[in-house]
Amino acid sequence: MALCDKQKQRIDELSGIISQKETEIQLAKEKINELNAKCDNMLTARVVSVNDGDLKSARTRLSKLVREVDKCIALLNE
Repeated sequence: MALCDKQKQRIDELSGIISQKETEIQLAKEKINELNAKCDNMLTARVVSVNDGDLKSARTRLSKLVREVDKCIALLNE
């Protein structure tokens, strides 16, 4: 009986640890999404403030962003 109680206690401990780790994973995913958004914003800002030498790559990035926005709008309209 004591072994059964120990096992139940261990299961409870492990369940708590799993719950804590899942929370940490969720927070990490949110942080990753936040950092990706910041990165996209920085790239967008870079597109707006380009030098003459970077004009072609800036146009390419801007076109990509426009296509991405168009896709999002299309998804919202569905």
